[in-house]
Amino acid sequence: MPRPTKGARLGGGPHHEPLLLAGLARELFQYGRITTTEAKARRLRPLAEKLITKAKKGDIHNRRLVRKTITDVSVLHTLFTEIAPRYENRPGGYTRITKIGPRRGDNAPMAVIELVEALTVAQTAVGEAEAATKRAVKEADEAAAVDTKADEAEAAEQA
Repeated sequence: MPRPTKGARLGGGPHHEPLLLAGLARELFQYGRITTTEAKARRLRPLAEKLITKAKKGDIHNRRLVRKTITDVSVLHTLFTEIAPRYENRPGGYTRITKIGPRRGDNAPMAVIELVEALTVAQTAVGEAEAATKRAVKEADEAAAVDTKADEAEAAEQA
């Protein structure tokens, strides 16, 4: 007798569901966003968030627990070195589901599930540097405009 599941049954047998969800999680961590049916996206979200939370802890025990689900070594490395540090200060809510309308062939409701992009330290530093550059250019333009007006006033007095 199959074990009861929380959420929609995804078709196939009881042994197929965890493999299907593991494949979806692998693709989500590899590409950052995937398009799938709403039912699969809703079933994937809690699994993906639990895997990211375990990856945030980063110890060998949690690495082995995540390795049970994500068997691809390169994706596992990406999860622990790039994705988990990105959400260091975020307590949860690492994914977002956006409904995109029905699929053309069978009218199945489709959705995009993606990792919520948190600004990294490097991106924040680049943004601050760009803002400082814009301020410096604006101040230089204002100073040049003031100098031009002063030169015109001196020329008018001398004439």
